[in-house]
Amino acid sequence: MRMPAPDDGVIARRREIIAALRAIVPGEGVIADESELRAYECDGLTAYRQLPMVVVLPSTTEQVSRVLKTCKEMGVKVVPRGAGTSLSGGALPLADGVLLGMGKFNRILDIDFANRCVVTQPGVTNLGISTAVAHEGFYYAPDPSSQIACTIGGNIAENSGGVHCLKYGLTTNNVLGLEMVLMDGTVLRLGGKHLDAGGYDLMGVVTGSEGLLGVVTEVTVRILKKPATARAVLIGFPTSEQGGDCVAAIIAAGIIPGGMEMMDRPAIHAAEDFVHAGYPLDVEALLIVELDGPAAEVDHLIDEVAEIARSKGCCYSRVSTSEEERLSFWAGRKAAFPAVGRISPDYYCMDGTIPRKALPLVLHRMQEMSDRYALRVANVFHAGDGNLHPLILYDANKPGELERAEAFGNDILRLCVEVGGVLTGEHGVGVEKRDLMTDQFDEVDLDQQQRIKCAFDPDGLLNPGKVFPKLHRCAELGRVHIHKGELRFPDIPRF
Repeated sequence: MRMPAPDDGVIARRREIIAALRAIVPGEGVIADESELRAYECDGLTAYRQLPMVVVLPSTTEQVSRVLKTCKEMGVKVVPRGAGTSLSGGALPLADGVLLGMGKFNRILDIDFANRCVVTQPGVTNLGISTAVAHEGFYYAPDPSSQIACTIGGNIAENSGGVHCLKYGLTTNNVLGLEMVLMDGTVLRLGGKHLDAGGYDLMGVVTGSEGLLGVVTEVTVRILKKPATARAVLIGFPTSEQGGDCVAAIIAAGIIPGGMEMMDRPAIHAAEDFVHAGYPLDVEALLIVELDGPAAEVDHLIDEVAEIARSKGCCYSRVSTSEEERLSFWAGRKAAFPAVGRISPDYYCMDGTIPRKALPLVLHRMQEMSDRYALRVANVFHAGDGNLHPLILYDANKPGELERAEAFGNDILRLCVEVGGVLTGEHGVGVEKRDLMTDQFDEVDLDQQQRIKCAFDPDGLLNPGKVFPKLHRCAELGRVHIHKGELRFPDIPRF
């Protein structure tokens, strides 16, 4: 994976840069020792590693502002980092860059039950927000599988989802306000505790921007009241295609479950051996469908889902009868990624999204690819919104297997685009999918996206080398284009 060539001039000024950062963040807030930098050399995509030039750990918005302003003045690149759980290389450091760690921003600032929102610093974990409001019967809806470790700032960067995003939305649907710092040190406030704001939807632009536009230092999120009743159903099928058909049929019937997840045989066995959730081991596909709301509505919907499942050939069905049993169903799904790590030395976690109706076709094509690449694949995904998470199993100690796993993953993502889907659902583009962006977007699309980048970071110093396969200078994007010797719209005055 090629990254921008390090600037030898910047590296030569390393001592000067470290001294400038220590003047802003004193004590242990600047890490420069090589052995200590090792902890930051990669994120969750461990196949790619690079020691940062230096790490800085600010604890206030003022420090973040001064760090960014200083780096801009010195022409130094900056890579923001949350908990490092990114699976797309979004926090991969640069040899000539400052890694800006936000781990010290770990306090909840305000819990406002009357307005149903929480103001939090970005280093608070996703689960930490729900835990803080649970005593009043509230929770924060987006719940990625890494919620015990991933932070809300990282969720903003990647627009994370989770098992309940089908009904309750992704991060972008649950954020009310942001405080962020631009590369020149400017501190912006977007939104607030109010429901909506006039003008451009800049929060929508920032959410999912992968650290390319600014550094988030405060977040206001909406919290929801826990539903009166929630019950989960395990539904097993003889084939993955039948499971996919059932997913499409449930949504087509107008039923929007609180969550709807699917696992195939390898993932089922790995999760059951790890968690002992009571999953059936004689099925090829397992759906977990959760219905929530008033008790009478939930009972009715469970019957509706059961009938749809029977019509699609289900061979196993089990409804949770207690809150403990419902949570055990989800415990297996939440632990599926680490569980798969017990059956393979390494795995490559993919992330693409497809139209639900294409699920049976895509599952069939992925099995064909698995045979062609001679690599196993375990499928764990958010079936309700078509967000796939194939886990390609390989052994990095065997020559060529990592390269085959990457090629296999690229083919899966191209297939997602081919059937009308997109390259990522919640993990982001980072470096992993960067060179595939041209499979989904043409040059005009990518140029327009980069113009937004230029509006926030005209020098291209924030997280360079990520998302865009070819990063233009902002001056290049501003030029007037000539086609066949003629200007477009020649009657418009130009200055």
